[in-house]
Amino acid sequence: MTDRIAETYGQATPHGLGSVWPARVDHFLDEGLADRDVDRWVQSACLLCSNGCGCDIAVKDGRMVGIRGRVGDTVNHGRLGPKGLYGSTPWASSPDRLTRPLVREGGRLVETDWDTAMGRIVDRSRRLLEEKGPLSHGFYTSGQLFLEEYYTLAVIGKAGIGTPHMDGNTRLCTATAAAAFKESFGADGQPGSYTDIEHCDAVFLYGHNMAETQTVLWTRILDRTRGENPPRIVCVDPRRTLVAQEAERTGGVHLAARVGTNLALMNGLTRELFENDWIDHGWVAQHTIGIDALHQVVDPYTPEHVADICGIDAGDLRCAARIFGESSAVLSTVLQGFYQSHQATAASVAVHNLHLLRGLIGRPGAGVLQMNGQPTAQNNRECGADGDLPGFRNWDNPAHVQELADAWKVDVMTIPHWSPPTHAMQIMSYAETGSIGLLWISATNPAVSMPESSRIRSILAGEDCFVVVQDLFRTETAELADVVLPAAGWGEKTGCFTNVNRVVHLSEQAVQPPGEARSDLDIFLAYADAMGFTDDDGDPLISWRTPEQAFDAWAAVTAGRPVDYTGLSYDTLRGPSGIPWPVNAEHPVGTDRLYADGVFPTDTDYCETYGHDLLTGGTVTEQEHRAMAPAGRAVLKGAPYTPAHERPTDEYPLLYTTGRTVFQFHTRTKTGRSRPLQQAAPDAWVELSAPDAARLDVTEGDWVRVQSPRGAIEVRARIGHIMEGAVFAPFHYGRWDPDGAADADRRVANELTMTVWDPVSKQPYFKTAACRVTRVRAGDGPSPAPTTTASAPVTGGLPDTVGGPESTSVVWAETPHYQLDPAQRASGPEGRD
Repeated sequence: MTDRIAETYGQATPHGLGSVWPARVDHFLDEGLADRDVDRWVQSACLLCSNGCGCDIAVKDGRMVGIRGRVGDTVNHGRLGPKGLYGSTPWASSPDRLTRPLVREGGRLVETDWDTAMGRIVDRSRRLLEEKGPLSHGFYTSGQLFLEEYYTLAVIGKAGIGTPHMDGNTRLCTATAAAAFKESFGADGQPGSYTDIEHCDAVFLYGHNMAETQTVLWTRILDRTRGENPPRIVCVDPRRTLVAQEAERTGGVHLAARVGTNLALMNGLTRELFENDWIDHGWVAQHTIGIDALHQVVDPYTPEHVADICGIDAGDLRCAARIFGESSAVLSTVLQGFYQSHQATAASVAVHNLHLLRGLIGRPGAGVLQMNGQPTAQNNRECGADGDLPGFRNWDNPAHVQELADAWKVDVMTIPHWSPPTHAMQIMSYAETGSIGLLWISATNPAVSMPESSRIRSILAGEDCFVVVQDLFRTETAELADVVLPAAGWGEKTGCFTNVNRVVHLSEQAVQPPGEARSDLDIFLAYADAMGFTDDDGDPLISWRTPEQAFDAWAAVTAGRPVDYTGLSYDTLRGPSGIPWPVNAEHPVGTDRLYADGVFPTDTDYCETYGHDLLTGGTVTEQEHRAMAPAGRAVLKGAPYTPAHERPTDEYPLLYTTGRTVFQFHTRTKTGRSRPLQQAAPDAWVELSAPDAARLDVTEGDWVRVQSPRGAIEVRARIGHIMEGAVFAPFHYGRWDPDGAADADRRVANELTMTVWDPVSKQPYFKTAACRVTRVRAGDGPSPAPTTTASAPVTGGLPDTVGGPESTSVVWAETPHYQLDPAQRASGPEGRD
C-alpha cells in the first residue's frame, strides 16, 4: 500500500545504462473494492498529462471504479502518476455532470432536447453562411479529444464550411513544439523516444518541470539517476524544482535564468560549442545547412554577456555547455518554460541546433523531446483541427492542398489556403469585433486558460458572437455560452490518441455516458448531417459513422506523409499496447525514433513549411526555400536575443510567471473532482522568494494582492524556492470551486497575463508579465501550496503534503522484465518490455 500523494513517484526501480526499465504495476480502486469485485478491465491510456501511459479501466455495475497500468506498454511499463491514479474516474460519476443540452433563454441557461439545441446551432450557422460566408465561423478545440474527432472536425471546418478560423488550446500549450520542429526539420514530429532515457549520459530539461508535469517520465529518469552509470541532469528553470535538485545531486547544473531571457542563454550555450570545437563537422556538413549564419548570430554571446542578461553565473554556463559538448549521448526535453516565454520558437529551435551541431539525433540516447502538455495535442496537430493541414501538409504547397481536395472530393478552392490559418488569439479578436459570428468551443475552458482572461470572458459573454460549448460540466466558459452540449468523456467513448513520442493508443469505451450526453464524434456528425454537407458527387461529405471508420479514413490521408498511419488499424492497436508512428509497409511494427539515417523532411516539395524568420516571424517563400536547397538536410538557424515586451518598472517591479502543480490538471475540470488531488492542492497561491517577501513584509500564508497592468488576484503567499524578482502562480484555479469558496473569483492567474504571442508559433506569452505584490492581510495558516513539490517552503516546520484515506489503496507489484525489442511488437504483450 502506498500513498501516492505523499510518495508521488512510488517504489523506485533503479537500473544502469543500457538496461531495460524495470516494470511495475500501479493500481487503484475505489475505497472498499478489490480486484475480485471488478466486472471487467477495459484497454485505454491515461488522459491526464501528455505522457500517454497505457492503462486498463476497472468497471463495476456500469461505472468506472479504478485504473491500473499496463505492464507491457511501451510508455509506462505499468506505472501511473497521482493524477492518473486518483483523477481518472471520479469525475465521471460526479453529480454535476452535464446530461442534457442547455440553451440560453432570458439570460439563463435552461435544459432542452437535442433537436432544439442543434436546431439553434444550425439555424445560426446557415444564416451566417448566407449573409457573411465561411469566415463567419470559428472553431476552438482541445488537446483532449480523440484523433477521430479532430479529423472529423477538420474536414467539417475545411471542406464543409471552408473556414481558416480553426485552432485548439494546443496553441497555448505546444504550438511552439510544432513550429520548432518545422523550422529545423521540415515537419512536425518528435525525433526522440522515451527509450533514450535508458541510453543517455546527460539529460537537459529546458523550462520543463517534468517532476510535476509528466510524473511517470520523471520516474523513468529517477530510476536512471539512482542506478549505475547515471546521467547528469542540467535544468533551466527560475525555480528550484525537484528537477533542479536532481541536477545538483548528479553533478549537473541548475541555470536559473531570469524570466524572458531563454534565447540569450541558448545563444551562449551554442557559442560555447563553437568556441570549444565540440562540433561533429563531418556530420554537420553532410546533414545540415546554415552553420555559418548561426555562428555569426551567436558569436556575441560570451558567458559573461549571457550572465549579465540572465542573472546566472558565467561558470555555470560553461559547465553546462561542457556537459553537452563532451557527453556521448544527450537527451533534451523542452516545455512551457520555453514555449510560453519570450522568443519561444527561437529558443526551442536553439535546442535543436545544439543537437545538430554534435550530430546527437536519431540514435539511442541522443534525441529531442519537445514535450506536449496535453494527452492528444499531437493528434490535433496531425489531424488539422488546430489550423494545420491534415497529415503535416503545407498550406503554401498547391499540390498538398489538392491531395486533400481529391481525398475529400471537394473543389480545391473550398479548402482555405490563401493565407496562414487563424491562430487562437486572432480568433478571439475576430469574435470580439463580430467578424466571427459563431464560435464553437469543444473540451476546453478559455475563460480560465487564455491570457488576459477578463477580456476573454467579456468576448464570450458579448452579443456579437453566438457561442457553442461542448463539455462535461458547466465550466466557467460554458456559463457564458448560448448553447451547451453535454459530451461523453474518456472511458465513455472509443477512439485513439497519440502521446508525445508518437505512440498511438486505442482507448475502448468502458461505460455509457450519463443521461443524453454524446461522444464528440457523434456531435460533430450530427451537425454535419443537419447542415447537409456534401462532396462533389452529392454524397455526404462525412461518410463515416463509427470511430473505427473515422480512423481508417484518417489513416488513408496520411499515406506518403511523415505522419504515416497506413499500417495501423484498430485490430493492430488491440494487440501490442502503444505503437509509435510512422507505421507502414516500410515500418510495419512502428518507429522508435526518427532521423536515424540523417535524412529530414525538408525537401521543398515535401516539407510542411518553408520556414520563417525567427526574430520577426516573416515567412520564407517557396522560391527562397528552393534556393536554400535543403534536400533532406536539417536547417540550422538562429536569432539575436531581444528584451521581453513587458519589463519591470518602478510601478511593477517584479516578473510574473504561471505554471502547474503535480496534483491538478489544466482548469481542474476532472482533477478538482478528485478528493485526494483536491485536498493536496485545494486553492490558488503565489510564490515569492525570501528576499522579495522580506522586502514586502510578507510571511508564509499571508494574503497578497498581485497586480499587473491588466488585472489582479488575491491569494495566499508561499515563501518558496524561486529566484529573486520573480513571482509564480499556478494557472489551474478558476471561479469554479468544489468547496464553494467565496473568494474564488479573485484567483484566476490569467487575469494578469498578456495578449502577446510569439511571432512564429503564435503561442501566447504566459511567463513574462510585470507585476507588483502588496500584502493585504495576515493569513490563518500556511498557504495551500503543496510542500513536497517545487512549491516547497524555504523554511521548515510545515507538514508534508499527504493523501487521506481515499489515496492509500495503490498496489505496487514486481512483474517480469520483458525485453525491449521493436521487432517483437506485433507478437503481443509477452514480447514487450
